[in-house]
Amino acid sequence: MLALILAGGIGSRLALGEKPLVTIDGMPMIMYVIEAFESAGFDVVAVLSRKTPYTHNWCRAHGISHYTAEGMGYVEDIAECADAHGITGPFFTSVADIPCLERDIVQTLHEVYRHSQKDALSSWIPRGLAERFGSRVAYIEKINGLDACPAGINILRGDCMGTPQDETRVILDDFRLAYNINTREALDLVTRVIRARRNLGRNS
Repeated sequence: MLALILAGGIGSRLALGEKPLVTIDGMPMIMYVIEAFESAGFDVVAVLSRKTPYTHNWCRAHGISHYTAEGMGYVEDIAECADAHGITGPFFTSVADIPCLERDIVQTLHEVYRHSQKDALSSWIPRGLAERFGSRVAYIEKINGLDACPAGINILRGDCMGTPQDETRVILDDFRLAYNINTREALDLVTRVIRARRNLGRNS
């Protein structure tokens, strides 16, 4: 099962070059997301655009499978990449700017999807959690009576692209998904969090 990592954005708000390559404690942001999916047993394809030539070169240099889409839009790029890879079954999609994503979250979402008997899955976090950790709240939907924001990870079926897919919606009250990097302040905060976790791991 493939995981398509959407990494075609330039990160204009950060003003630090191509967003996927912004480093956090010495490692490009996108690599944290790639490692989360690969450690959970999924193959990764980075979906790029013509706006991210350096990310293209980085993927090529590090042996990361990648595809350069037309850059027509988030959904359009997913559909284009899925079609180009001949995907007919389920596949993950994920944004590239959630560097605190880890294997257990990916595995949990996959297990929920497997037992849902639905075509698709979307993941969400409570609005209050997003706001508490300084994430930009661009879209809110009421799910089971709770205001929720997209977490940026979904599962879709390749043979149902272009048509509405019956989905299960999962709310994860997990602070790691609240660290969505859109500002310098968020980047500084996540850098401190990841550095502290790494130091804890070394000392344990």
